Amino acid sequence: MTPIQFVKMQGLGNDFIVVDCIRHSYNVKSLIAQAAALCNRRIGIGADGLILVMAGHAGNYRMRIINSDGSEPEMCGNGIRCFAKFVFEHGLTQEKTFIVETLAGPIIPVLTVVDGVVTRVCVDMGEPRLERAEIPMQGADGQVVEEPLRVEGQTLNVTAVSMGNPHAVFFVDNVKNCPVQQLGPIIETLPVFPKKINVEFVEVLSPTALKMRVWERGAGITLACGTGACATLVAAVLAGKSERAATVTLPGGSLQINWSDKDNHVYMTGPAQEVFSGHIGSGK
Repeated sequence: MTPIQFVKMQGLGNDFIVVDCIRHSYNVKSLIAQAAALCNRRIGIGADGLILVMAGHAGNYRMRIINSDGSEPEMCGNGIRCFAKFVFEHGLTQEKTFIVETLAGPIIPVLTVVDGVVTRVCVDMGEPRLERAEIPMQGADGQVVEEPLRVEGQTLNVTAVSMGNPHAVFFVDNVKNCPVQQLGPIIETLPVFPKKINVEFVEVLSPTALKMRVWERGAGITLACGTGACATLVAAVLAGKSERAATVTLPGGSLQINWSDKDNHVYMTGPAQEVFSGHIGSGK
């Protein structure tokens, strides 16, 4: 294996291996093929995903993210904050606002910088996609809001939202006691979701406070999911359970989510942190 320089980063406990493919001429196909092994917590570095920092078009940046199972999602909210912090603090840009190309389309992070350190990142996540075909989810045309769904012999009400990647949101009375480990993988792979789906279980604490646990498509239970927090807020507004701005608390911490009524875009604000750096694959 060619030695790979990496930086380990995390956003609310959702952790990533970040590799600079701009300054280093790594074979991207090879990196993607190695993603599952690199993310393995026993024999690799350990992470929920591998983030590749790449050059985009017209001076932009491009983010590719590979899940710990080797699959490639369209976007990752916690990952984009780590990406933005990396490119600024590692000298790839001096701009505090820039465009990042993703499979979900262009994403625009805005950095809060104190003494050269990125303390918070506000990300314009774009407009939520709400039509059933945009999720995608099988069934009649229209939005999916609190729609009955049969899961393991019981009926659960689902609200479906795409933030460039698909989410199924379920409101529960007590999220702490919700069997996420049991229901998550079952719902993720239901035939009604042809591209599989991320699964959020949400407890409404107040119109401005939501508590969430997540089963991520391709990664399983994680401490946080940025796109999932955005989808949760949108779903809560659609279901009449929340205002358009709220704090979404996940096991790894809290995010501020705002679904603007001015431009219909969802804005996510939260932290990112560099944990350690190193290299792997020296052949020794």
